[in-house]
Amino acid sequence: MITIGLASIRHQESISKGLQKIEEMLLKCQEQNVDIVCFPEAYLPGLRGTDVQLPPPDQRELEQALLSLQSFCKLYATMAIVGMEWITELGLHNRAYVISGTGEVLGYQTKNQLPPGGESEHYVPDGSRMMFSVKGVPFGIAICHEAWRYPETVRWAATRGAQIVFQPQWTGRHTGRVPLTEWGTSFFEKAMICRAGENNVYFASVNVTMDYQTSATSLIDPQGRLMQYIPYGKEELLVSEIDPAKATRLFATRFDPSQLPG
Repeated sequence: MITIGLASIRHQESISKGLQKIEEMLLKCQEQNVDIVCFPEAYLPGLRGTDVQLPPPDQRELEQALLSLQSFCKLYATMAIVGMEWITELGLHNRAYVISGTGEVLGYQTKNQLPPGGESEHYVPDGSRMMFSVKGVPFGIAICHEAWRYPETVRWAATRGAQIVFQPQWTGRHTGRVPLTEWGTSFFEKAMICRAGENNVYFASVNVTMDYQTSATSLIDPQGRLMQYIPYGKEELLVSEIDPAKATRLFATRFDPSQLPG
């Protein structure tokens, strides 16, 4: 058994304030014996192409933020997945960094399937995908749009042993929409059910807290059944103990690409 956390938190006006919010959640994780916690997409400094105003990317500040995250994870002995920007020779990336409970950077997953419009005007892919593990349990990461519209990104991880797929997301707006009131009515929550059930894996999706979310932070079991969710617009740490043995990956492993014509 492992205990996972999904930290739905509001966007902050600066990286330093965002780090404070992350540390608050990591303290809660330590108190509740969470093995791994996932934070929302591009939380540091925020997601470009949306309705938040952000300063130009500052690689030095991002590097300092990553060092702070390493210190936090070590202090609170909790593994974390944190969405943040990063600059390389290719350009600006939307990434999720994975940091161990001893403060080691284990790697990152870049968002490679970018939605048309705002995001694609700011970010570039890097063409890589990575696998990770927590307490010996393999997991993968598919960031927001990747898992909504490209189920191949989730199956990629499942066919390589992932029993959990985490989805850091940023889905919705801070203003100007009719708020959702019932879980399961949005396309995005239906997609969560499909990603879990079609691969027989746990699907753990965490959204930024917004007044007009179009999907809830949710945990789906390997049969595609909702286990827990955080109500729309509420900052909260979802904590759940899961049994990896139930993530059989049955349908993911039965996929036979040779049956598709070239």
